Amino acid sequence: MVSPVVNTYPLTNYTFGMKEPKMEKDTSVADRLARMKVQEHNHPHVLLLQIGNTFCKLPGGRLKPGENEIEGLKRKLCSKLAVNSPTFQPNWQIGECVAIWWRPNFETVMYPYCPPHITKPKECKKLFIVHLSEREYFAVPKNLKLLAVPLFELYDNVQRYGPVISTIPQQLSRFHFNMVRQ
Repeated sequence: MVSPVVNTYPLTNYTFGMKEPKMEKDTSVADRLARMKVQEHNHPHVLLLQIGNTFCKLPGGRLKPGENEIEGLKRKLCSKLAVNSPTFQPNWQIGECVAIWWRPNFETVMYPYCPPHITKPKECKKLFIVHLSEREYFAVPKNLKLLAVPLFELYDNVQRYGPVISTIPQQLSRFHFNMVRQ
């Protein structure tokens, strides 16, 4: 079996900027932004948004009623990471779904399966691969911080990243990462 290939590029190829704050519904964190500072060492990284000093989440969010999940993800990525300009819109390349998590009721726990006794779960969270082009410009709301976290830091780190994000390395283990150097 041939593993799917995901092209990755050096972090130095990407440019970061700021845009107006995007207030989160569930927090009142003061405006803040820091430039991404991570060691590269050819490790694949996952982009996370940090709220305050501790809580991290994946870029994305809820779909509008009747919205296609791919178009909804592109809309949320633009909202969280793109410049507010009609002339400069990124062409997000959404890859395959790598994980689905379920929240069966109004508790905080999410499961990587829908329990059989649940007929109408309260939430379904899908994780997709987003293929970045060779160069991108990310504009991050001032009240968030964009982190590029190496896969090895996420692995088995439930305490810091939670049960969903900490399993991303396992979800991506079927892919071959090709570091493209130029």
